[in-house]
Amino acid sequence: MEIRDVANKYKYKTELHLHTFPVSACSEIRPDEAVEIYAEAGVDSIVVTNHLGSWVRTSYSAEEYLSDYYEAREAGERYGVNVILGAELRFDGSNNDYLIYGIDENDVDTLGYYTASDIATFYKEFKNDRNVIIQAHPFRAGMERVPSEFLDGIEVFNLHPNHNSRVGVAARYARKENLIVTCGTDFHHPHHEALALTRSKAPLKNSFEVAELIKSQDLLFDFSGNIVIPY
Repeated sequence: MEIRDVANKYKYKTELHLHTFPVSACSEIRPDEAVEIYAEAGVDSIVVTNHLGSWVRTSYSAEEYLSDYYEAREAGERYGVNVILGAELRFDGSNNDYLIYGIDENDVDTLGYYTASDIATFYKEFKNDRNVIIQAHPFRAGMERVPSEFLDGIEVFNLHPNHNSRVGVAARYARKENLIVTCGTDFHHPHHEALALTRSKAPLKNSFEVAELIKSQDLLFDFSGNIVIPY
């Protein structure tokens, strides 16, 4: 069977790592703009993983945090893009970031509470059968590795054009530690969209389905049409 035939079976494309303004102040893209851009790129689903931590803002409400997600979801209904909730969590006093999938709106207050904690406590108390906790770009400058027992996986292929995520080293580390592997564009800026997509056999409808897909690893990575098979 040719690789092209395999890729055609995994035809649904999802962006797992995307930020919007103003909730993620580092992003230049508003929620409705992000959806329009990804619709034009032929992407079926996007996971809005806005930053959550005191380094972004010292206080917030769940309503404020979710406002970009809700705006994107409304735009998704117009453009035919399924908009899914995720989060990128950072703990006080650390530069590490963690992508959280398998959550809903009711989890946002809880996630905010844990920003004053640490990854070990968070994983022990928040981890359940429905979610996945992934260290984002763990080999980028300024990041620290954490014990693998406090992670489900790592984002090996982070293709943010303005950062060196040392993907080769990350891939080798994930293999050594037997960690789940994910990819994401880490979208913040115009013209950087859809650089690292995840392909699945079926469309993804919500955050829990995203988590299940990641855990199964029954997926492909799509780097601007170049297919990578994780193993």
